[in-house]
Parts: sequence; structure tokens; C-alpha cells
Amino acid sequence: MKNRKYLLPIAATGALALALTGCSSGGGGGEATNVDCAPFESYGKHEGKTVSVYSTIVDIEATNLEKAFAPFEQCTGATIKYEGSKEFETQIGVRAKAGNAPDIAIFPQPGLMADQAKAGNLKPAPKAVSDLVDKNWSADWKKYGTVDGVFYTAPMLANVKGYVWYAPKTFKDKGWAVPKTWDEMLTLSTKIAGEGTMKPWCAGFESGEATGWPGTDWVEDVVLRAQGPEVYDQWVSHQIPFNDPKIVDAMNKTGEILLNDKFVNGGFGDVRSILSTGFAQAGQPVLDGQCAMHHQANFQAANWPEGTVVAPDGDVWAFMTPPIDAGKGQAITGGGEMVGAYKDTPEVQAFQAYLASADFANNRVKLGGVISANKGLDPANAQTELDKQSIALLQDPKTVFRFDGSDLMPGAVGSNSFWKGIVAWINGTPAQQVADSVESSWPKG
Repeated sequence: MKNRKYLLPIAATGALALALTGCSSGGGGGEATNVDCAPFESYGKHEGKTVSVYSTIVDIEATNLEKAFAPFEQCTGATIKYEGSKEFETQIGVRAKAGNAPDIAIFPQPGLMADQAKAGNLKPAPKAVSDLVDKNWSADWKKYGTVDGVFYTAPMLANVKGYVWYAPKTFKDKGWAVPKTWDEMLTLSTKIAGEGTMKPWCAGFESGEATGWPGTDWVEDVVLRAQGPEVYDQWVSHQIPFNDPKIVDAMNKTGEILLNDKFVNGGFGDVRSILSTGFAQAGQPVLDGQCAMHHQANFQAANWPEGTVVAPDGDVWAFMTPPIDAGKGQAITGGGEMVGAYKDTPEVQAFQAYLASADFANNRVKLGGVISANKGLDPANAQTELDKQSIALLQDPKTVFRFDGSDLMPGAVGSNSFWKGIVAWINGTPAQQVADSVESSWPKG
């Protein structure tokens, strides 16, 4: 759910529709033109065949997704019938149980995908898709699409979490340096608080029924940076309990910022105002000079007001949450979609292969608003400097990448008790008590 919390700014869409001019899929949108079909020969011909696709992706993102499908349609003769829905997470299981599943589903959460695989609803990915994933992604990404040793789903698009947004001009005027370690970030926060002209941080966790999810991103970033990828993996897979002392320590370290009234919540109020501040509006005080920093994923770029310049010398820019142990190198959390199939017909398998290809990644990224961890993606196709920076991070073999932890956890935890636990924590419940409560909610067996 939380991985789709962004939209491409409307003002940008006209300029970005430059590589593909539409599609003839179920959503309707014109036809792809001037397509070189040579790269599509391996997918075969599928005249008169239709592939239904269901996902969480809606609005302008859905339009651009269909545009990226169009070359496949034109060159293979298949028709892609696309449906995007905000109710995907609840409806995909219902549809599958009723025998009305789509041919292909694009899952925003590996945990949800795993539920469908364990229920026997998904078809194992064909060898061609498996080979493409081996070629184009790191082993970690393939692992997220594997359930009980069987590979089901290939990654598609991605997002990078853990960015800290700031106003370059403010930092320059104040003489503040971008921190390179967590301790430097805390020292800077203390300095800003002491100057008294603005709060160091602004935050907003309100998101309707999903209120609390931005706080889980904070905690996940700190677990990865403080404890390393091994402990992170043990935590999300429940090899260690949610209330393990290492996790409680990470929550308390996160609280050094989020629970400190001297550090938050610029432009909105005290610590508890974090829960009533909408996540999409929470960064605004950075532009207004009421706070210095705001923690949010790369999709925060779409939350700035129209006309805001996102660049190293622009109105806003972002640095990655710095390491807690500088010797451990760069570690980042992120998310993305996984493509799974409920049928294994030739046209479905061909379309799966296209979505796992570098051709699809480049076609979609050219249209703007998204990135991919596909190694065959040319970063020059990204439409913004931030997207290019994010792609470089994802493609760097030295980067330690881990999928958003709550999206890997069972739904009863990752999109329920963990979110609720964050709300209780911001409201004053101690980290140990919150962690104990979340642990008690973990499904047995």
C-alpha cells in the first residue's frame, strides 16, 4: 500500500510523454508508433489474444504504464487489458478465491504475493523470466519473488526510501553541512534547535486507515543502519521476535529525533501533531523556513507544490539517511512491485518476460515519475536528477538494499499492528511496550 503513495505531478506529464505516444489496451490511449519490433521477436506472435492485468497503479501512473505496454501490443498482436484499483490488496484474494483472478497481478507487497503463492493460486515463473531476473536484478530482488524455494514473481518498478529532504539555500545561508553520519545529523539537529529560528525536523504520519506507515519507514531505516542486514532479515522474517532488544534499541534511537519536542514538529506543533499531519503535506515547512529536514522516500518529489525545483541547487534536494556505523557503507530501504501470473498461457508468459526486460524498464522510466532497479536501465532515461541519483544507488553493487520491512511482514503485522504501534509510540507508549504488543500480534504457526 505505502509504496504507491505518489503521483507524477500533473504539470510534468505533457513534457514527459516523449518516447511512446499511447497504447491500444483495455484502458484505451492511442497507438504506439515508430516501434522497432526486433527486440520483441523472442516473445512470439499472439494475435487475437488478451492478457488481463490488475494492480494498485492508478491515475497518471496507470496511463504511463499502459503506454509502456503499447510496444508489446503492437509487435506481438496481443491486447493488454489493464485495471488499476485502490482496493487491490483486499480484492485480489477475493477474486482468486472466486475463480475470477486476472491473468497477471502486480503486487506492491511481497508478503501479499506470498499469501497467494502459498494458497496455490500463482503459477511458477517460466524459465525465460527467471533468466531475465538473474541477468537484470540482484539476488535479493529474486529472493523477494521466491516462496518456499519456488520463484513466482519478477520485480518491475522500484522506489528508494530513507531520503532526508532539505532546502539547499537554507543550508548554504546558515552554513550547515549535509551530515555524513547519524551522529553528525543529531549534532546538526541540536545546533538548529539551539538557534531557535526553526525546528530541525517536520513529520507527518496521518494517512487515513494507514496512519503510522511513515513511522515504520523511519524504524526500518534505523534497524538496517544500526544492526545491519543480517539482523534486519531476521527481524522481518521473525527469526528474532519483534520485541528483540536490538529492535527496541532501534526504536529508541529513532525516538531521539521523533519524540524530542525540541526537534519536531516544525510548522505543525509538538510531537503528537505528527499523527494529525498528513504525510503528503508534512514536508511543506521545509520550503516555508519552519523546519530544516523531512524524512520521506523519493516519491516525496511529487508532494511538493507545482513549480518547486528539485535539484542540488534548487528549492529542495535530498540526501540519504546517513549510516550509523560509517564503516558499514551505504544501506538503503525501498520498495517496488512484483509481477505474478495466475495463468501460464504463451501470451501471459511472453508478457511476463517483457515486464522483466530492460526494454520495459527503459520504456517506462522515459515517461517519468518512476524508477527501476533493473540493471539494464539506462539512468540517462530518468526524467529528474533525483531519479538518476536513486537509480545509481540501486545499481551500485556496493549498496546494501533491503525491501521495506513492513511490506515483507504478514499483513496482520506490517499493515496493521506495526502501524498502530507507531501511533501508540508517538502518543507516548514506551518502545518496549509497543514492541511487545506488535510481537503478540504476529500470526502463530
